[in-house]
Parts: sequence; C-alpha cells; structure tokens
Amino acid sequence: MFKKELMEVPRKPGCYQMYNSNGVIIYVGKAKILQNRLRSYFTGRVTGKTKKMVSEVDHFEYIVTDTETEAFVLELNLIKKYDPKYNILLRDDKSYPYIELTREKYPRLLVKREINANKKKGHLFGPYPNQYAARRLVNLINRLYPLKKCDVMPKKVCLYYHIGECAGYCEHKDIDITPMKNEILSILNGNDKLLIDKINEKIKINSDNLNFEVCKTLVDELNYIKLLFNNQHVEISDSKDRDIFNFYYENSYVSIVCMFIRGGKLLGINTKIIPVMTELKDTIEYYIASFYRKNNIVPKEVIVPSIVDTSLFNEILDTKVIVVHRGDKKKLFDMAYNNAKTQYEKEIKLIYNNEELTTNANEQLRMILDLPKLHIIECFDNSNLFGTFSVSAMVCFIDGIPSKKNYRKFKLSFEKNDDIASMKEVIYRRYFRILNDNLERPDLIIVDGGINQINACKSILESLNLKIKVIGVKKDNHHSPESIVDGDTFNEIKIDKKSNVFRLLSRIDEESHRFVISYHREIRSKGSISSVLDNISGLGEKRKKALIKKYGSVSKMKDASISDLETIIPKNIAINLKEYLNNLI
Repeated sequence: MFKKELMEVPRKPGCYQMYNSNGVIIYVGKAKILQNRLRSYFTGRVTGKTKKMVSEVDHFEYIVTDTETEAFVLELNLIKKYDPKYNILLRDDKSYPYIELTREKYPRLLVKREINANKKKGHLFGPYPNQYAARRLVNLINRLYPLKKCDVMPKKVCLYYHIGECAGYCEHKDIDITPMKNEILSILNGNDKLLIDKINEKIKINSDNLNFEVCKTLVDELNYIKLLFNNQHVEISDSKDRDIFNFYYENSYVSIVCMFIRGGKLLGINTKIIPVMTELKDTIEYYIASFYRKNNIVPKEVIVPSIVDTSLFNEILDTKVIVVHRGDKKKLFDMAYNNAKTQYEKEIKLIYNNEELTTNANEQLRMILDLPKLHIIECFDNSNLFGTFSVSAMVCFIDGIPSKKNYRKFKLSFEKNDDIASMKEVIYRRYFRILNDNLERPDLIIVDGGINQINACKSILESLNLKIKVIGVKKDNHHSPESIVDGDTFNEIKIDKKSNVFRLLSRIDEESHRFVISYHREIRSKGSISSVLDNISGLGEKRKKALIKKYGSVSKMKDASISDLETIIPKNIAINLKEYLNNLI
C-alpha cells in the first residue's frame, strides 16, 4: 500500500496529513524523519484506533520543515485549522477557571473561565480544576472584604454597602484600598493563615453583636477552608508555581495526569485517558502542547517525563521544562504516576464499554448496510403538535457519538400537518446548504418512518444530484426501533433488540425526538408571548424580540418589575404591559 509514494518521501523532519476518499483531512502528525514515520503506518503492524484510521486513508501529503520544532508548531496549527477527527481523540477539551483580581482603581474579584493567557488584564490565580472550590473561595473573600461588586459604577450605594460588603466607591471617592488589596493577593498566593485569621475575626465581631446566624455561616466556611487547605498541602521546599505531568501506558491507551502546584499548594489534578495513535512520545508531547493552547497559563516550571523532549518544550512554552530524578519534586512526580495508573484502572472498562456502544456499534451498522465507510450520520424528525408551529430538527452522530455542535433546527414555511412536505423542505434546505457552502457530507441519512418518507428524501437528493445512503426506521407499539428500511431496495432488516446496533439506533431516535420537541416548545412559547405582545400599543418588532429574548415566557415577564421592563421599553409602555399582564387569567 502506497509503496511507490513512500519511496518518494524525504528522510527529513516535517508534518504529514492523512486524507479520506472525500478529500477530508482525518489525521495530522509530525515526524523527525517523515519517511520512517509514514512507512510505520502502511508497512508495520498497527492496532486499535490507528488501524481504523489507516483503513480510511485514501492518500497522504506532507510538508518538509528545517527542524522538528518547526514541524511540531506546524502540526499544532494544522490541527487547529482542520480539526481532524482522529486528532480530536487526543485533545483535552477542558478549560479551567481562574480567579482574577481586576486591575481597576477599585478592583473586583471574579471567577473567569475565558482568559487570554498572553494578555493578563488583572492578577490571575489558578487554574482551579474544582470550579466549586474556586467560586466558594471568591464568594468568601467578597464577604470578608468590601470590594466593589458592580460591573459598572452605579450612581448611588446599593445593598452591598448597607450590609458592609462594599465600601461605597460610587459615592465615597479616593478610598485607599492598598492594605485590603495586599491582603487579598497574599491569600490568593497561598497565605491560608491570613484567611483563617480574618474569618475568626469576623466570627468574633458577629458573635459580640449577637448575629448568630452569620456566625454559623462563617464557621461552616472556616471548616470548609481548613479542609480544603489541608487537602492542598504538599511536601515541597519552595512556593514556585509548577505543573507536573506523568503518565501510565497499557493496551494502546495512555492515562495522563497533570498536577497544578501553586504557591506550594496542590490546587488540583487533571486526568485524561486517550488512545495512542502514533508513538507514545508524540502522543504525550502533543497532549502537553495542546493543553497550554487551551488558554491555560504556563507556570514558571513544568516537570515532564523523561520521554519528552525538554529542549523542544523549553522553546515552545518559553518556560523552564525539566525532568526530575530525586528529592521532593520526584516524590510529587511519582504521585502523579500513581494517580495516572489509578485513573486508568478505574476508567478503562468504562471506555471499552463505551466503545462497544458507539464506535463498534457504528461499525456493525456500516457492515449491515454494506457501506464503504460510516463516519457521519444525520437523522431528521418533525414536530407539529396541534397542527401549529411546524418545525423540524436534525441531530448528528459522528462515529456513534452525538456531535451537538452540528445539530440543526428548522422552522418550516407552512402551518399544516404534512410529514412528506415537511421532509422535502428540510432535506432541500439542509443539503442545498451543504452543496452551497461545500460542507462535509454525511455517509448516512436516517428518516423517521417508512417508504413514503424515504422517497420524499431521495427525490430531493436526486434533484440536487447527491448520492447519500438513506434508511428509514420503523417502530413497534412501544415506539422502539423494530426494523431498518433500506432506501435502495426497500427491504426490511430486523434489528436484534439485544444488539449494540439497536442501542445506537434507539439513542439516535431518542435524541432527535428530544431535540425537535424541545425546539417546538420553544417556538410555541415564543409564539404565545408574541401574540400577547401584539395587544400592547407601542411595541414594534424590535422591542418584542428584545422582551422575548430576555424573559422567554409570559409568566416571567409578568413577574418582572416596571423598572426592569424599562431597561428595554419606555416607562409608559412598561406600565401598560404590566397592567395588561396582571389582568390576564
């Protein structure tokens, strides 16, 4: 396979791209010696996910670079650009929250998930894998210190000022917050004694003032903070910020752990189990590099396994990347290994079971339908309850797994109960868009029903000159998939209800039904609001849309105050609307 093409590949560093028969990039990798790496795929023994990827390769291309570092950077950029399906398996989709003390004259303390790691707008602390702990710490500090709470400076003091949780910066100007700011920064840098002393001080003040309910709340917070800090304690001789990576590898899967050490304390642990698509070294290096491309801030020091090229990462991450062999750091490194192994043993059976219900079930369905490949499935369902607000929806499954970013909603152009007309309209709109925007086509279309729905779908596809396999799914009396109707032969294929294919089709059916019903309810709700708003003088389409977007239902609009409604509509119209809603039965 590719014998001639492989002979022409240079023995130089570079980046390669694997393409399927549709010309879509399905995998991107880098190599120190391109020819050796590409030969290993097509002439060596491959297993697992790598074997499946190789079976889909129609051709490959490559880009030669001067150094392996250039190849690595190019690989990361190409993966970000094309989002290949087999690289997604290796990606860590998590982004962690940080605590930010803003750099305003009167700062606020916030939990932020979306950050720009290259442009630090304030004092950032984290990451915090435990989002609950981060939010609870921020809420506690905001209660203990009178920081500004409002996004925009109001004209007069609010409730926070009257309960002592804000210094009233809107009315009282030129307040010196330097001592308070320094204390907060010290706490966020790991000074737990200062925070505990501050809580105890507040407890005494409230106790002396007989505020026993507040005291009880503060005691609960004190116990939580003590427990949190005890769990964060690690044996380390300095307070440097560092991340520690280690791994456990078995049966073509690697469990990777990252421990976040900040100010000498363990903020948390991130774990990920991923398939090894190429060499173990490349998989771990790619994971670490992509981890910091998720806007996670690079600390002063990163500890990595000896398998990782530290000189490469020193250049890419622009920080100190080291391998450790002894001392306190080695103990933490070994702790990361133990966590990686424990996580692997805990989750690998679940991963295998999930593969049976997704990837393997998808492959079994491909074989039943005799398809050359089955990567993308699109399934359609219609809803026109009570003969109004006709809608349709499409769900997308990729390799047996829901791809919610690819779900689509369709509000149909007519208000009548006609499944065939609905099917024709939505199929035309969907696949005209695919042709027009040159989007990736599905390998299989599933429609809810039998021959009539299939013919409606196929007639539109033929008019667009598209050849895509279509099947219908017939249901039994319990609305459970009973058989597949082949769109080419119209033969019925019975489904074994104990099989993984049945579970996959059931899941697709349930998901499409759930999605279209939820959309129908949303449309009906907005339609009922719109009909109510039609009775209010002075409300144009723009204001109606703004009210619907903010409140979403008549009951929520009815509960809103006039001042709240005034943020969208004039006061006199708000009063009229409020009176009208209050008189509704």
